[in-house]
Amino acid sequence: MPKAYFAFPGPLRDTLVDAILDGRKVSTTGLADAYEAESEPLPRVGERSVVVDSADRPVAVIEVTGVEVVALADVDLAHAVDEGEGHTTVEEWRRGHEDFWHSAELREAVGDPAFTVDDSTRVVLERFRLVERLG
Repeated sequence: MPKAYFAFPGPLRDTLVDAILDGRKVSTTGLADAYEAESEPLPRVGERSVVVDSADRPVAVIEVTGVEVVALADVDLAHAVDEGEGHTTVEEWRRGHEDFWHSAELREAVGDPAFTVDDSTRVVLERFRLVERLG
């Protein structure tokens, strides 16, 4: 089964993994350009993966329940709330994601020190369910 990575190893990943394990996080957002740059197919409904923590230990199995590609400007409140990070508005959700997407770490990972997103940036909205806790 493929691994599911949420953010980079560290405090953010640990927070997101905890939210998956306690049921608060049932959606996530990726950059469509990142999938294309890595020649990685988009997630497919029914696909399962193993969630790993910051130490690369398997902690859960999740299953994709929905996938949609939209412009960043079209992300709705339901998706933002379902990411389980405590956001109560789309604007708040977007600020948090832009902080991540504009971080030096992400820019280094995509190989573009000036990488930025805007309203037209295509994002992959993925919904999933927790199938099993591991360990």
